[in-house]
Amino acid sequence: MARKGGVAAFGNQLRRERERRGLTVDAICETTKVSPRYIRAVEAGNFAEIPGGVFRKGFVRSYIRALELDEGVWMRRFEQSCQETGLADPGDTQWVAFAENVKRGRGPLRDRIRWGGMALWTLFILLVLTLAGWCGWKLATHRKLMPSSPAWLHSKHRAAKAPTG
Repeated sequence: MARKGGVAAFGNQLRRERERRGLTVDAICETTKVSPRYIRAVEAGNFAEIPGGVFRKGFVRSYIRALELDEGVWMRRFEQSCQETGLADPGDTQWVAFAENVKRGRGPLRDRIRWGGMALWTLFILLVLTLAGWCGWKLATHRKLMPSSPAWLHSKHRAAKAPTG
C-alpha cells in the first residue's frame, strides 16, 4: 500500500482541484475528450488501468490543462509519483522526450508553413495578374492591325439596308 501512496495522493489532489473549481467528471471528459473511466482511474491513482506510456501522460496532461493548473509543476509531480510506485517505464522517458520535442517544434513549423502557403498564393495571384495584363496589352496593340469588323459583315449589312425594287 505504501507504493500506491504517491499516485493515489496525486490523483486525490487532482480530484480536490476539480471539485474546488466546481467541475464534474463529465465536464472534464467533455473538455479533454478522455473517457470518464480513465479520468476516474487518474483520480483514484489506478494508473495501471490507464494505457501506459505517452497515453497515460497525455491523459494526465489534458486533465491538468482542463483544470488550468501549472502544467510543468503538476507533470513533475506526476512523474515523481510514477517513479515512486514503479510505474515509470525506462522507454517512457524516451517517448516523452520525443513528444516534448515534437510539441516544441510545432509552433514555428506551422508558422513557416502558413507563411510559405501565403507566399505561394501571393505569387500565383501576381502571376495571374501579370498574364492578364500581358493579354490585355497584346489585345490592345493588335486591335489596331485588325479591321474593326469583318468585311463579310459589312456586305450583308449593306444588302439588308439596300432598297429593293
